[in-house]
Amino acid sequence: MGKPKKQDLPLHKVIMVGSGGVGKSALTLQYMYGDFVEEYDPTKADSYRKKVSLDGQECQIDILDTAGQEEYAAIRDNYYRSGEGFICVFSICEYESFAHTQDFRDQILRVLDDESIPFILVGNKVDLEQIRKVPKEEALSRAREWHCPYYETSAKTRQNVDEVYHDLMTRIKTRKDNTKEGEMSRKRAKCVCL
Repeated sequence: MGKPKKQDLPLHKVIMVGSGGVGKSALTLQYMYGDFVEEYDPTKADSYRKKVSLDGQECQIDILDTAGQEEYAAIRDNYYRSGEGFICVFSICEYESFAHTQDFRDQILRVLDDESIPFILVGNKVDLEQIRKVPKEEALSRAREWHCPYYETSAKTRQNVDEVYHDLMTRIKTRKDNTKEGEMSRKRAKCVCL
């Protein structure tokens, strides 16, 4: 029968959120192409797709890199509805960006009304440890409160970049598999009852 066509591969939809300038695009480009982009050009919203191997199975990741600027807030809800998992990024060098992670989480939960949505908190720019403003313990505490993983990354050195995306895709896949199993159980139960 041959290999499945690209469009037949499972697709996992990841949404990048966070304040402007925290490195969402830099993380995405580092993951997609292995490139670090030094210049900061504010994103409106960019979408990337890549074929990857997840636990030995080929699949595709679709990453929507959203704008952190407030003027794009009106279109965010539509993006959030399409997401199967979220990476919420702040800069460890900018406390305000960490404070805003609560706003992003609240907006996502308001739109999706689902606290179990796969979600990862990411403190970026650890290559700039010497100017850190967000204590690691405070970020870990927030992640524990949200029941989600916390990673510290560097888009520049690629530290933990692959790990973040792999972890989130694994969580998305597990959630989908559990949903499918639940649906199949309900269908079997329905058949037995009829």
